[in-house]
Amino acid sequence: MKFAIVAEHFEKLEETTKRLEMFEILSQLFKKTPHSDIDKLIYICQERIKPAYEGIEIGMAERMLEKAIARATGTDIKKVKELYKKKGDLGLVAEALSGKFKNKLIKPKELTLAEVYDGFLKTAKVSGVGAVDQKISIIAGLLSRANPKEAKYIARFVIGRLRLGIGDPTIMDSLSKAKIGDRGLREKIERAYNLCSDLGFVAKTLFEKGEKALDKFKVTPGKPIRMALAERLPSSKDIIKKIGKCAVEAKYDGFRLQCHKVGNKVFLFSRNLENMTHMFPEIVSEVKKLRQKNIIFEGEALAYNDATGELYPFQVTITRKRKYEIEKIAEELPLRMFVFDLLYVNGKDFTPEKYITRRKKLESIFKKGEILQPSAMIVTDDPKEMEKFFEQEVSAGLEGVMAKRLDAPYSAGARNYNWIKLKRSYRGELSDTIDVVIVGYLKGRGMRAKFGIGAILVAVYDKKEDVFKTIAKVGSGFSEKQWVELREMLDKIAIKHRPARVDSEIKPDVWVEPKYVITVRADEITRSPLHTAGKTEKEMGYALRFPRAVEFIRFDKTPEDANTVNEIKKMYKMQFEH
Repeated sequence: MKFAIVAEHFEKLEETTKRLEMFEILSQLFKKTPHSDIDKLIYICQERIKPAYEGIEIGMAERMLEKAIARATGTDIKKVKELYKKKGDLGLVAEALSGKFKNKLIKPKELTLAEVYDGFLKTAKVSGVGAVDQKISIIAGLLSRANPKEAKYIARFVIGRLRLGIGDPTIMDSLSKAKIGDRGLREKIERAYNLCSDLGFVAKTLFEKGEKALDKFKVTPGKPIRMALAERLPSSKDIIKKIGKCAVEAKYDGFRLQCHKVGNKVFLFSRNLENMTHMFPEIVSEVKKLRQKNIIFEGEALAYNDATGELYPFQVTITRKRKYEIEKIAEELPLRMFVFDLLYVNGKDFTPEKYITRRKKLESIFKKGEILQPSAMIVTDDPKEMEKFFEQEVSAGLEGVMAKRLDAPYSAGARNYNWIKLKRSYRGELSDTIDVVIVGYLKGRGMRAKFGIGAILVAVYDKKEDVFKTIAKVGSGFSEKQWVELREMLDKIAIKHRPARVDSEIKPDVWVEPKYVITVRADEITRSPLHTAGKTEKEMGYALRFPRAVEFIRFDKTPEDANTVNEIKKMYKMQFEH
């Protein structure tokens, strides 16, 4: 398949902000794609080279891309830099300079999708002495053969700024339409994706082997399962009323990890499927000691004081996430992991089993007092007993509790009332924190003028529509240093128009791609005619009153991990129930 066809469809996607149009454009592109190339195209649409858990990144900075463009087009590097300053987009620079070859008598052979993808993969795998020059040469080779449109998207992909405005839900819907003409396969595609976390592999299986092959997807050690998510309710009474007798586990505030043991190999995956195996050597060592040959389980890893046994808060635990001096920090801040779910053991898939069955098996493997130990848990149908357990865990410095339906299977990738959070910050008024996505910023005034940023426009996720809807402007909670750092980060993902996946009636000074999640606290949720979260033709939207940031960027969360519009609606109602 010619890459020119891909570039043409990418340009159409970029030109529209209408979800239905994007769905049609993408499904038409998938329909034209050969079975052998569909996985490659899916990864590129996701702005990846391989699924997230493989951790393969192209590893090129802007300066390297500038050199590649200069080399490919025979342009002086100073001119490339000048043009970049003028256009603010290296994709547009590559497009403008494309075709300016040193030897104009030789017409390059047209690029294929496979060649472009293989070039990206080869670039990512280059390492060692001379790696920088090799990476530049590979990308320059692609750009030298590209037409202007192709060059634009090659350049943007290389530095992670493809800007298509499509998420996984749109890709899954479009795959279904390309295969059967409507969204009818979406549920099966999503189930398969939830079990293997590799949408490219799911697409290739569907295109090569047909619809029935989707039903054969199963849990496989080494491939992360997309993690189950919880709903929230304001009190123990509400929880018992909703799900009856249930398990109540301590809710720990650390790194949620999914651990896979495959023979002698161990893999640790974060909640957003990042491979974190190398960061936590003591956890890896303990998992290797397990008698089970193949096992998958989930838990929360927390740093603790080796002398007192005291568990540290998330702000301390997060310092364990690093690339260098891992052994040194492991000695200073050892980890303990509280295991709360068992998904697979020696060929048996436990995800369809009832929670209580999974827990019983879990407790036969993990013992209290060890580095890997079961989470604290009680079973009750008494709100007072749940409240007592809640207070006990909160006084020990934990976040709260998680209630789980006793007969519920493990719902991979889903958020439902099988699991319900009850946190210490839920009491009555809205003092709970909310995760929001930054979609733009307003330039600073007064004291903030020197930073060039004074407030950020933030949104919550509408899962049904796969868009981000605004809920607040946040102007407090960050230090001066953080404001400076934040603006630098946002300017790198700034775009000239409203992003396709953002629904907003407020126009910030600068739009940015929905990429970064922050945690905010607010006094309450109010109704608002200005914000689009929950807004319909007949009803006003929702807004946060006096929002302030309580943490910097949550790098452990993807935009889709932000709170949803539905959650905001429920939290709004909670304010009037207590």
